[in-house]
Amino acid sequence: MGNKQLREYIEAEIMPRYESYDAAHRRDHIEGVVERSMTLAAHYEELNLDMVYTIAAYHDLGLPEGRENHHLSSGRMLAEDEVLRRWFSAEEIATMREAVEDHRASATRPPRTLYGCIVAEADRQIVPEVVIRRTVQYGLSHYPHLTQEEHWERFIGHLHEKYDYGGYLTLHIPHSDNAQRLEELRQIIARPEELRKRFEEEMARLVGKE
Repeated sequence: MGNKQLREYIEAEIMPRYESYDAAHRRDHIEGVVERSMTLAAHYEELNLDMVYTIAAYHDLGLPEGRENHHLSSGRMLAEDEVLRRWFSAEEIATMREAVEDHRASATRPPRTLYGCIVAEADRQIVPEVVIRRTVQYGLSHYPHLTQEEHWERFIGHLHEKYDYGGYLTLHIPHSDNAQRLEELRQIIARPEELRKRFEEEMARLVGKE
C-alpha cells in the first residue's frame, strides 16, 4: 500500500494540477505512468516503492514552463517541494530528482539510476493506437493553426523521428512489453496508407469533440 499520507498529499495537491495540461499529458497519462512504474518496480526488491510512485507522479509537472526542458523543470519542482521532506531524506529526493530529469525519451544518455529507467520505460506507452492518438492530440493542442495536411506532415515526421528504426526512442527495462509493441507500431509506420487512415480517423474524432 505504501505511505498513505504521501499518497493522499500527491492525490490532493499534485495530480489535480495536470487537469489543465495538454490532452496528451493530463491526469490520465500520469496515472498510467504511475501504474506502469509500479508494475515494473515489482520486479526489483531493492527499490523504494514510495519513491517510484513519487517520481512517476511528478515526472511531467514542469510542462507549463516549456516542453523542451520540462524534465529539468519537473525535477526541480520535485526537489523544491518541502512537503516531500516529511517522508524522504535529502539523498532520496536527489535520487528522485535525477530520475525525473532522466525520463525524457530524447535524452542523449541513459538514465543514471534504476529509478530513472523505470519511469522512462513507463512513460513510453507504446500501444500503437495510444501513440497515434497522443501525437494527434499534441499537434492539435500546440499547433491549432495548422491545416490538416500540415498536421499530417508533423505527425508522420514525429513518428519517424521517434519510433521508427533508427529513431531516438530507447527502451531500458527487459520486463516491459514495449519492445513487441514498438515493433507493431513500426509495421504500421511502414504502411503509409494504413497510417494515413488512422490519422484521419483520429483527427475527425478529436476535432469533433471540440
